[in-house]
Amino acid sequence: MRLTVAQATVAFLARQYTERDGVRRRLIAGCFGIFGHGNVAGLGQALRQAAEDGGDSLRYYQCRNEQAMVHTAAAYARMTDRMSTFACTTSIGPGATNLVTGAALATINRLPVLLLPGDIFATRVANPVLQELEDPRSYDVSVNDTLRPVSRYWDRINRPEQLPSALLAAMRVLTDPAETGAVTLAMPQDVQAEAYDWPDELFAERVWHIPRPVPEPAALDRAVAVLRSARRPLIVAGGGVTYSGANEALARFAQATRVPVAETQAGKGALPHGHPCAVGPIGVTGSTAANTLAAEADVVLGVGTRYSDFTTASRTLFADPGVRFVNLNVAAFDAAKLSGVMLVADARAGLEALHRALDGWAAPERDWTDLVARWDAAVDAARAPAPGPLTQSQVIGAVNDAARPGDVVVCAAGSMPGDLHKLWRSTDPKQYHVEYGYSCMGYEIAGGLGVKLAAPEREVFVLVGDGSYLMMAQELVTAVAEGVKLIVVIVDNGGFASIGGLSEQVGAARFGTAYRFRSPESGLLDGDPLPVDLAANAASLGAQVLHAESLDDLRAALTKARAASATTVVHVRTKLTGPGAPESGAWWDVPVAAVASTVEGPAARRAYEAGKAAQRGYW
Repeated sequence: MRLTVAQATVAFLARQYTERDGVRRRLIAGCFGIFGHGNVAGLGQALRQAAEDGGDSLRYYQCRNEQAMVHTAAAYARMTDRMSTFACTTSIGPGATNLVTGAALATINRLPVLLLPGDIFATRVANPVLQELEDPRSYDVSVNDTLRPVSRYWDRINRPEQLPSALLAAMRVLTDPAETGAVTLAMPQDVQAEAYDWPDELFAERVWHIPRPVPEPAALDRAVAVLRSARRPLIVAGGGVTYSGANEALARFAQATRVPVAETQAGKGALPHGHPCAVGPIGVTGSTAANTLAAEADVVLGVGTRYSDFTTASRTLFADPGVRFVNLNVAAFDAAKLSGVMLVADARAGLEALHRALDGWAAPERDWTDLVARWDAAVDAARAPAPGPLTQSQVIGAVNDAARPGDVVVCAAGSMPGDLHKLWRSTDPKQYHVEYGYSCMGYEIAGGLGVKLAAPEREVFVLVGDGSYLMMAQELVTAVAEGVKLIVVIVDNGGFASIGGLSEQVGAARFGTAYRFRSPESGLLDGDPLPVDLAANAASLGAQVLHAESLDDLRAALTKARAASATTVVHVRTKLTGPGAPESGAWWDVPVAAVASTVEGPAARRAYEAGKAAQRGYW
């Protein structure tokens, strides 16, 4: 079959499928793209031709920002448990380099996305072309090389003959639960348009079966021996629980063995709120209940977690001197962390194997209900109505109350992910979608679009702060254009609340964290508040806009937004400072200046050194 390289790529991607447990999905659900001279005549022409030819072709979606399209693809992949994703195509130059942040987010979160950036001429006859880097060390370097360190697989297609092996390698990585992340195939613009006679078998329907690796018997024996010795065990449930569909297996295992379950950001909702074994969020943004049990634990069973610094409180949380770890993870890289007993397996298959091997064993009886009840009371107090301006905690509580079991909340950066981890009460494994591996400002609206594309039957609430909104709100236009309904709650507090609080903690006195004019007297950005109207901006992008000044206003606006048929923005003003979510009692390692002449500096350094004293550098 004679096709261009771009046409062959599109035809191949349209025929790739995944399968797990009898459920089959398209691996590449569609292609996001912004066209320029590096891809318009190649992939742009190929996508247009495929649309005109009809059939089961790769659907094209127009986006407004290259970084945002990768966020949308990653959110879609997460919502489909990594069974499906999108391709993203850009031109060479700024379009390609705009992919880097999105690629890093996808790889850090172990989410598959396929990147198809244009590249400079392979033939070099027109060099230097527009937007070419011109690295004097080698003509083989382009800006696409910036994607190498943030991609799990990277290749450049300099000849048509290279395409089949590169495409197959890309699909292998995208569908490998242990290796997945961003995959980049750099496509020189002249090669994209080059014709070649392709073998028909390249375009045959191909099904990639997602494996459920089972534990190696000797490793299972070691893990069982450690668990049987436990007196105060704790389970830390990460995102791998939900990706593998292990939620029911986790519930059965926890109840049979009497082991409490704490949840990471990605693992929140692994057990529903109110489950007798659920003790809430863990770590820096966790609950006092989970963190108290973590400090006492003598054995920790980590399931599908990568043990980020927020989960371990920068390695200060698990305080028992003899604490041991059993790490059940599909990726050996994560299973080896904290010198744990490695149980390399699918989360569901691994939990089922542990359950069988531990038949009849249960941990000594303990009562954590009072710890959980005290935390729940603190959450109730933070979410309750109170005099004065709305607080962020009250906004989260109102959205949580408005959400039904099948709905989804989306967030990513600032102070809201921490507050959501503490305050949100999940009733469904897919209800809580907070990107906290990269905590990327600007993910929220683009991510919400990906969630809604993956699950159109669910109502999607996007919680976004003013800082993140100003970073990247353009995909509101995409949602409007595609007729995709989102409920976007803009929490406008006039600054960077999260970093403002951290700034105070480290002795920097909220420097540069409020949105204000520069003061002629001080020369600093501490003048009057800026007259930025985010609601008007959202309306200008095509969204319906509602305003809420009080808790009753907010509840009414959320009801109206649910009833709407189009993307609706609810604009809420809150205070930049004031009462927040309950404290977790955990510490986070953010180095403080060893020498400072500011008033706050010495005290901040002493507090830092006190926290550092409890840190364990090696397990």
